[in-house]
Amino acid sequence: MRHNKKFNHLGRKKQHRASLLANMTISLIFHKRIHTTVAKAKALRIYAEPLINRAKEDTMANRRLVFSYLQNKEAIKILFQEIAEKIGNRPGGYTRILKTGNRLGDNAQTCFIELVDYNEAMLKDSKEAKAKTRRSRRKSTAAAPAAEAAEAAPAAEVAPEAPAQESEPAAE
Repeated sequence: MRHNKKFNHLGRKKQHRASLLANMTISLIFHKRIHTTVAKAKALRIYAEPLINRAKEDTMANRRLVFSYLQNKEAIKILFQEIAEKIGNRPGGYTRILKTGNRLGDNAQTCFIELVDYNEAMLKDSKEAKAKTRRSRRKSTAAAPAAEAAEAAPAAEVAPEAPAQESEPAAE
């Protein structure tokens, strides 16, 4: 039975698969976006996201642990300095898979896998989408009396000041 054997073997032995995923992770760190098959991208996401998560806390132990997987000093530097700054407040989901269709030769599904915080076009779209969000009717009706009370209180404070200012010039 195949209990607890859920990950995709990608048609490779363990050492070959580990080398493939390590090299793809290094390329993803350097280039921020790579083109590959959907199966490899899904396997890469499972492999790379825990390593990227380790980069949030820059300790010697985390650097050594990530280096044991990647074996590339330049990639470790970029990961712990540049990428860690951008993903510092993100609670997970550091990669995005964008499907691009099928490959001509063997009809394999292809895609881009990219680091989420480095795609400027997607970041602009998400900011615009957040600006257009609508509130539910229940929240707006509950917030309306509080908002009216808040508006009335500053108006009451401003109203006594205005007559006081007008009376002062008349006294002079």
